[in-house]
Amino acid sequence: MRLALGIEYDGAPYCGWQSQPSGCSVQDHLEKALQTMAGHPLRVVAAGRTDTGVHAMIQVIHFDTETVRPTNAWVRGINSMLPAAIRVLWALPVERDFHARFSAFERSYQYVLMNSPIAPGIMNGKAGWFHASLDVEMMQRGSRYLLGEHDFSAFRAAECQAKSPVRHMHEASVHVHGSAIIFEFRANAFLHHQVRNMVGALVYIGKGNYPAEYMAELLLSRDRTKAPPTFSPSGLYLTGIGYEVKWGLPETRRRVSFVS
Repeated sequence: MRLALGIEYDGAPYCGWQSQPSGCSVQDHLEKALQTMAGHPLRVVAAGRTDTGVHAMIQVIHFDTETVRPTNAWVRGINSMLPAAIRVLWALPVERDFHARFSAFERSYQYVLMNSPIAPGIMNGKAGWFHASLDVEMMQRGSRYLLGEHDFSAFRAAECQAKSPVRHMHEASVHVHGSAIIFEFRANAFLHHQVRNMVGALVYIGKGNYPAEYMAELLLSRDRTKAPPTFSPSGLYLTGIGYEVKWGLPETRRRVSFVS
């Protein structure tokens, strides 16, 4: 039997999603709980990896087991063995050809940036921060250049293992919510550090270092060394995984909700 799970997690206490020898990752904690529930060793497959300090409003995984339990028992049982910062939202038996990663046709991210003279206390670890006033309209103009299919090499980490730097960006926008600025991105897939690097470039536009057209110049350059530094992981949230309706999955898109 193949089970799919929807999970959420606060990434601050962990060394990212992917399993590590030290056992410090979200995957390590989840697999430990799942193995106890299932009564046998197992490995999980996720829709995508998140880095150290990056959060997930929704992450989708699958694993195989012959252990039969009611879906609500899987949810309650696993959650009782997980750290408080990781929670299973739902569980569902799926067809054997469902694959959490390869069945997904898009991913969505939000980046929460607090724009105020004083670094946030309550939001520490949950949001990025920039002290100087930012021109949101200019950043919004810059984000439009990201739409469509492009070679995103200028926003790709050196250690990225993707076979191709070409991605199709379906949504790229910037909005204000009180003292927070929310960056929204939706694409067929993302490169390593791509969202944090795009946010960094947009912040440089917002603070007046470059015009909005700077984003187009970076894309055409295909040169990571010409782009600003990678922005903090604290404000980054995986917020959606797109799947075909035929899989019958419950909620797979959950937006950041603590911003009024």
